[in-house]
Amino acid sequence: MSTTLANRMNSLTGSASAAVMSKVTQLRLAGRDIISLNVGEPDFPTPGNIKEAGIRAIREDRTKYTPAAGTGELREAIAAKLRSENGISCTADHIAVCVGAKEAISAALMAVAGPGDEVIIPCPCYVSYAELVRMAGALPVFVETDPDTYALDPDAVEAVTPRTKAIIICTPCNPTGAVYSEAQLRALADLALRYDFFILTDEIYEKLVYDGARHFSAASISEEVRDHCITINGFSKTYAMTGWRIGYAAARKDVTAAVIRIISQLTTCVCSISQEAALEALRGSQADVPLMRAEFQRRRDYMVQRLRGIPGIICPDAQGAFYLLFDVRAYFGTRYGDFVIRDDTSLCEYLLEEGNVAAMPGTDYRAPGRLRISYAASMEALTQAADRMEAALARLQ
Repeated sequence: MSTTLANRMNSLTGSASAAVMSKVTQLRLAGRDIISLNVGEPDFPTPGNIKEAGIRAIREDRTKYTPAAGTGELREAIAAKLRSENGISCTADHIAVCVGAKEAISAALMAVAGPGDEVIIPCPCYVSYAELVRMAGALPVFVETDPDTYALDPDAVEAVTPRTKAIIICTPCNPTGAVYSEAQLRALADLALRYDFFILTDEIYEKLVYDGARHFSAASISEEVRDHCITINGFSKTYAMTGWRIGYAAARKDVTAAVIRIISQLTTCVCSISQEAALEALRGSQADVPLMRAEFQRRRDYMVQRLRGIPGIICPDAQGAFYLLFDVRAYFGTRYGDFVIRDDTSLCEYLLEEGNVAAMPGTDYRAPGRLRISYAASMEALTQAADRMEAALARLQ
């Protein structure tokens, strides 16, 4: 048969998190009471002023195509935000508005990396990074972080080659909750300048930091470093706007121009209504942001305490985002009925089938032996989930 799939599909996998979401949906349709701790999505509604801006955009017929780069007003507002909040020297010409942060990452990788190039990814890492690198035609190169703190190891990253085009970092990090320090990012910036590679820095969780931690943008170090950075951000996490699908990339002008050419072919432009809502998110009241952050910290504290109270679980601290990545290897080799726990994947299957709790296996994040949960759920749901997990794990022998 000549009508076969492209060769790239032999290695490209679908999103692991999307697959679990699909399974949870199927189980709920079948009548199962599943508590979902697998999705990285705030349970809060989009703030009212932002929703009203979207509604107003529809009523005022702002429903046509926009420039591929995004509206001039939104790009100006994003640049102003990056200058005032992140210390990044930039103008609207440095900004490309994208369909979510994931498209921004994908388009940026396509713009700077291709066949024969390497992209370094510190592990544990977000499930899509490696596949997005492969889609660009480049090769992902994985390096380990500190096993206790998940801090970036400069010695590991220094093992760059002449083919290294970029490193992808996420701070605060999905899945670990680690927040890279200014010192770590300055050390990484020195490497980027020395070896001439890009730092693609995913900062989508920047407002969700706790315990006095401080988010730092590498692109703020200097204009020379800025020109080696591609800063990725968006509105999904800070403003509970996941379904609005809007993010952005900030980079030096030639990189941004390349990103804009790519997205002009992929999606033409971001939804005009979402752009109007995003503009309000930046320029309107920020009152909901600290309230959501405080509630996430309360939930984090509760789940850390509950997990550490379950025998066999080792749960490290997390200073940012809304995830916990914890060690469950003590349960490997145990069983209950027909379930045999061989690894983190089978333990997730067991918790879903026997505990009605959906979590993510660490293997999907290149963190075997661990599970990842999101605490972006109500306290009632988290309490029930912790009770169910504790009971299910207690049955394993």
